[in-house]
Amino acid sequence: MESDANGERPVGSPAAGVVHSLAERHETLATVESLTGGLLAAAIVEIAGVSGVYRGGLVVYATELKAELAGVPTGLLVERGPVDPDVAVALAEGGRRRCGADWGVATTGVAGPEPQDGKPVGLVYTAVAGPNGTVVRQLDLDGGRDHIRSAAVIEALRLLAERVREADVADAEAAEADPAAVGH
Repeated sequence: MESDANGERPVGSPAAGVVHSLAERHETLATVESLTGGLLAAAIVEIAGVSGVYRGGLVVYATELKAELAGVPTGLLVERGPVDPDVAVALAEGGRRRCGADWGVATTGVAGPEPQDGKPVGLVYTAVAGPNGTVVRQLDLDGGRDHIRSAAVIEALRLLAERVREADVADAEAAEADPAAVGH
């Protein structure tokens, strides 16, 4: 695995922890990728036991496929282009919905070598949609195309792991408040 947004190599597989957490929660995952072109899905399916968690994914490299396959509103794509935080949110939510998953994680951005639609190389948005809402994170990555794509995968998995941990905390707090309400 390549290095992350800070140039550091993650310890272990960034996908392993989140896959195991989702398995424990009996929840599923879908991916929607643009600039990562399948690298995120590949990182996830490398993990043993993932078949009970990973529903599938979409690689929507072409802008029109973001609308046709992932359900991103066409007006949003026309107005802002494919590299936008709201597009990342729509990708994650669309993937979650279209694949029938509990969680959706998405990537969109500019890997280079040239800027795209006035957006600089290294501008990436990752988004996670789940039972506890949807969040998006902007990344400003340095380096070449391969590094940008690999770092985007690592950071998308980190964002997903954070959201799953937040869901675990919320579940624990709910169980403490009302032990009869526990269960997925």
